[in-house]
Amino acid sequence: MPGNLYNILVEVDFSAKNKWAIAKAIELANTLKCNIHLVHVIQTFRIPFITPDSGLCFGRTSFAQSEYAGKMLKELKDQYQHHLCSGGKIEISVVHGHSKKALLMYIEKYGMDIVIKGMARFSLLHRVLSAVSISSLARKTSVPVLAVMSSGLVSHFKKIVLPLNENVPMRRIRLATELGRYFKSTIYVLSLRKDGNDNHLPILNETLEIIQSLTTIPVQSFILEGKNLAKTTLDFSKKINADLIMITSMKEYYLPGLWNRITKKLLSYHSKIPVLTVDNSAK
Repeated sequence: MPGNLYNILVEVDFSAKNKWAIAKAIELANTLKCNIHLVHVIQTFRIPFITPDSGLCFGRTSFAQSEYAGKMLKELKDQYQHHLCSGGKIEISVVHGHSKKALLMYIEKYGMDIVIKGMARFSLLHRVLSAVSISSLARKTSVPVLAVMSSGLVSHFKKIVLPLNENVPMRRIRLATELGRYFKSTIYVLSLRKDGNDNHLPILNETLEIIQSLTTIPVQSFILEGKNLAKTTLDFSKKINADLIMITSMKEYYLPGLWNRITKKLLSYHSKIPVLTVDNSAK
């Protein structure tokens, strides 16, 4: 996909977490030569509609809200545009409607290729809601969603962790190999051994064969002991100082614990390492 990646969407709410989401978007845009879309959602109870480049709209949303959002987006565009050095540009839009529906409409209408969400550093409530939003967006679109905290800004994607569940993850494999070419990465393929059986080996071996057929970048495989794939992946990624973890929104990537399973809390909720969540129906 990165070979055909043209548009990065960053949802903006004018809070501190937007800074690291935009910074990561700029890093990707400069590497992959694509555009950034800064989108602010104004909640309404009407059918969503879009006002590009801070254009105004009415209804249950006040003129002042639209004008203020447009002004703030324009300031962000002016602040960050000069950081783009690959010919890309920054687009700004005010979107009106229910947050999730409005974003889905924008993604579809303007052909977004990846969504980047900044994760709040201290706000427990926001991190819970963001994790739910990431899982939902990944399930309802074919667009990967990248969760970034402030600690995820320092390095490029030099170490990419690819944990495996019950299927050969073709789409994640293609994404990992393409990103690996651009960033000169090493891919770490993880497989979890449960209850001492080797049922995981065919998936692991096939995944390695496919990666090696697609790229010459280094790839390493690890068979790990553990009961929860999300926690084991996170522990391993911290140990090697990984730069990116690639998962799906499937239950295998929920954090352990009854409450985490009920709330479908992906490991992106608890990871200081950027986590890229891909549509779980993509193989």
